[in-house]
Amino acid sequence: MPEIQLRPTVATDLPRLMNFDHSITSESVWQLELRRDNGQVTAAFREVRLPRSVSLTYPHNPFALADDWKRKSMMYTAYIGQDSAGYISLLERGTESVVWVTDLVVNVADRRLGVAAAMLAAAQDWAAERSHRRLILEMQSKNLPGIRLAQKFGYEFSGYNDHYYINQDVALFFSKTIK
Repeated sequence: MPEIQLRPTVATDLPRLMNFDHSITSESVWQLELRRDNGQVTAAFREVRLPRSVSLTYPHNPFALADDWKRKSMMYTAYIGQDSAGYISLLERGTESVVWVTDLVVNVADRRLGVAAAMLAAAQDWAAERSHRRLILEMQSKNLPGIRLAQKFGYEFSGYNDHYYINQDVALFFSKTIK
C-alpha cells in the first residue's frame, strides 16, 4: 500500500478535486420496499444484484465545490506522493453534536488503496477532538462500494430519505458513535 498523506484542503486543491471522475460502478443496489397495511408503513431494504454493472453519477455537483468548501466545517485532501487522491467534506450540526460526511471521493486511479479508509479515520479523529458523539455518512442506495465501506468500518444503517438527491435517488444514512 502506498503512503497516504492528509491535510486540510486549500483553495489551490479545488481545481484538481473538481476534475476527478466522481462516478462509481455498482453491481448491486439496496432496493427500497414500502408496504402499507392498515395505516402502518413498513420500509425494508434488500440488496439486489443487477444483471450488469451500472455507472452511477455523483449526486452533488463537483463544480460547486469551489463555492461549498468554505461552508464546510472541515475538508481534507488525501495525497499519494505529490498527487491528490481524494477528498472528504465534513459538516458539523451544532447542538446535535453530529458530524455529517457530505462528500467522500477517491480518484479512480487511487481506489482500493486505502484512501477512503484514511480519510474516514481522519474524519473520526477530527470529530472526536471536537467532542462530537456521532459521525453520519450519506450515500445513494445504488452506491454499493460506499455501503460496503460504511459496513466494513462499523457504521450502522440508521435511516433513509426517499427522493433526497436532485435526481430523485434514495439517500441512505449510516452512523457511528465516536468514543
